[in-house]
Amino acid sequence: MDNYDTVESDEHPWLGRLIKVGLFLLAQSIAVLLVSFVALLVSFETSWSATTEQAGLLQPGDAKSGTLLLKENGTTTEAVRLGIDVDVTVSGPTLRTRVTQAFRNPTKDWVEATYVYPLASGGAVDTLKMVVGDRVIVGDIRERRQARVIYEEARRTGQKAALTEQERPNIFTNSVANIGPGETVLVQIEYQEPVHQSGNEYSLRVPLVVGPRYNPAPIEQSVDFRNDGSGWGATRSDPVPDRERIASPVLDPAKNAPVNPTSITVHLKAGFALGEVKSHFHNVKIETPDDMTRVVTLADGTVPADRDFELTWKPAAEKAPSVGLFREHVGDADYLLAFVTPPAAEQATQKPPPREVVFVIDNSGSMGGTSIEQAKASLLYALGRLQPNDRFNVIRFDDTMDVLFPASVPADAVHVGEATSFVGALQARGGTEMVPAMRAALTDKIGDTNMVRQIVFLTDGAIGNEQQLFETISAMRGRSRIFMVGIGSAPNTYLMTRASELGRGAFIHIGSVDQVEERMRGLFAKLENPAVTGLTAKFSDAKADIKADVTPAIIPDVYRDEPLVLAAKLDKLAGSLEIKGHVGDRPWSVTLPLKNAAEGKGLSKLWARRKISDAEVARTLHEMTPEDTDKTVLALALDHQIVTRLTSLIAVDKTPDRPEGAPLKLSELPLNLPAGWDFAKVFGERPRQAPAQLRERRADAGQPAARRPAPVTADTIHLPKTATSAELKMIAGLILIVLALILFVFNRRRTLLTDVA
Repeated sequence: MDNYDTVESDEHPWLGRLIKVGLFLLAQSIAVLLVSFVALLVSFETSWSATTEQAGLLQPGDAKSGTLLLKENGTTTEAVRLGIDVDVTVSGPTLRTRVTQAFRNPTKDWVEATYVYPLASGGAVDTLKMVVGDRVIVGDIRERRQARVIYEEARRTGQKAALTEQERPNIFTNSVANIGPGETVLVQIEYQEPVHQSGNEYSLRVPLVVGPRYNPAPIEQSVDFRNDGSGWGATRSDPVPDRERIASPVLDPAKNAPVNPTSITVHLKAGFALGEVKSHFHNVKIETPDDMTRVVTLADGTVPADRDFELTWKPAAEKAPSVGLFREHVGDADYLLAFVTPPAAEQATQKPPPREVVFVIDNSGSMGGTSIEQAKASLLYALGRLQPNDRFNVIRFDDTMDVLFPASVPADAVHVGEATSFVGALQARGGTEMVPAMRAALTDKIGDTNMVRQIVFLTDGAIGNEQQLFETISAMRGRSRIFMVGIGSAPNTYLMTRASELGRGAFIHIGSVDQVEERMRGLFAKLENPAVTGLTAKFSDAKADIKADVTPAIIPDVYRDEPLVLAAKLDKLAGSLEIKGHVGDRPWSVTLPLKNAAEGKGLSKLWARRKISDAEVARTLHEMTPEDTDKTVLALALDHQIVTRLTSLIAVDKTPDRPEGAPLKLSELPLNLPAGWDFAKVFGERPRQAPAQLRERRADAGQPAARRPAPVTADTIHLPKTATSAELKMIAGLILIVLALILFVFNRRRTLLTDVA
């Protein structure tokens, strides 16, 4: 055998070399393929990780509504779930709302859950109950700092506790500590508010989502403290000092299923025969027990908390009642609530006085989606309603501002056409610097006292520096009257109502394009007709100090189809209430006998809430010092047991539940993006990382005393660090390796052939 091999090798030396080269190339190719496969596998694992990290939460269809997943230490865990039930009972002029939030902890950890949610800005929150198993713990009103101390102590010692705090009159926070693995804790709050009336229509609104707020950056002036004792230092002025408390994580609807499923039931007892009952933004089922009662429920059972719920109703008769009078006896006092709708002024024979109308439109990022279309359609409608003897101007703003004309111009075809083109080209982008736009609108360059000066301000009000805007209005309003037009599915109604109150105007809301013509027509009925002015209220034979006990303290003008709403605290219910004013240029008065007042519910709470609002307005107008305002607000809140910026509701289960030494994690529950909003317009045109916001962390390790949610601004959305071009580089490397192998084989073969030759 050895001889045979030797002979064959000698006869064909090139064959052996070729076999060796072939085996070498085969082994090298297999090695290269293995290395390439492993490298690509690692690369794709990175890309899968980037995709998962970028989405981070349940994708639509991966789970039922209300479910949320979090990634932690490489594993995916389910987050705290929140379900909401809203039950509203309308009793004539007032309504009582009960909101039940069910916090479900599906994890194996002990958690603390926090949730930022909206309520009606005119509501008086007075009840908190926490339900744990078969135990019901009723909350108490305490001073805010004291309530926080009690809550923190309960959280530290393992007791279940619930804390309700007011961040704005329409933004509240619920914190629930020590929810055990697999447990569900119910937190129930209740509030009272008046029914809203406009002409022949009554309505209620249930806010369901807090839209992300734009918070202007702090203005900081820094100088150097020198060792020579010159006294130089740094000052800081933050227009939104509590910016972290009014923000929550917000889900991108393109990447996440809706959360916070909500059910709503309305028991409508109007006190008169009902006609049309309508839900404007949700499909509902309506039952009719009798002529004066309706039971309204959601047709779909539950809906995501991503838009406000609005219900309107009208009387069966052609006209709504023009007068209402209700009373409640609490303690040693009687509380009164009066509704009076003045008659509409007849059209004067002479032409109405000329007007100067300044239109301001918000085209910031939060107005992206359907909101900007609603705002533009509303403004175009308004431009078409201008009369030839009117003057007008248009201002648009985001984080920049444009004033269309240097000063107001005649409403002729040329100028209106130019304004129409300007409005039609607007796109939503950027931040919401509302104060400079309001300042520009209030700057009165004409100063013609023979013209009625009106400002029509179209916005969703999504800012955190409301107080700056209010102070601007109070300082510069002059002869201007401000009419706020709330745009979108979840407008900031607190800002709208307070700005229109300070600006002696009115507020309307447009929630869809379908409502533009109807609601703007109603607004122009107010703009084009004289207001009822010079209103006064006087009680006869009642032992009451009108200045101290009637609210509002300064009775505002009312516009066409608007009722005057008065609340009063009386020592005894006797005599009558006389209201006087002027409708146009004619005197008007009405007298209401107090003995005819019907029984009402929750009127003392409404009176206290409105007195608190009076105090806050007086502070803005510099009619009260901050110290006196705080004393007034605190006294009213404690006397009437309602939540304010200085008081909170606290409920604590006396029995410790969390085992000593067991860690506690903080879960900041996310919000849906309000319906119709464009996520990219709010948070920027770039990749976003949701899980960084929807985090769980140790709540008992280095946590500050007060909750500090992550601010929802573009600065807090961190770019993922795992998305690279690794796949492209590996493919390019593999191609180069294959080309090198082909070249190597070609050169080797040429060498072998040369040797054979």
